[in-house]
Amino acid sequence: MGKRRGNPNWGKPDIRTVPVATSFEEIVNTIGLSPGEYEGSGVLKEWVRRNKEHKYVPTDLLKVWGFSVKSEL
Repeated sequence: MGKRRGNPNWGKPDIRTVPVATSFEEIVNTIGLSPGEYEGSGVLKEWVRRNKEHKYVPTDLLKVWGFSVKSEL
């Protein structure tokens, strides 16, 4: 019998993948904010202003603060 071709693990989930918190989630936890406190936080707003182009930020929060992101799609 010849050599089997293809990846035998194709279609199977990668069990080595571990969920990791986003940078946004890390800063929110560091500051100690709950979702209801996001809009009123000056520290979070400044972080979002500096990082909105290259870090994940919820779109609803961007809209509330009037920030826009340059899309490269």
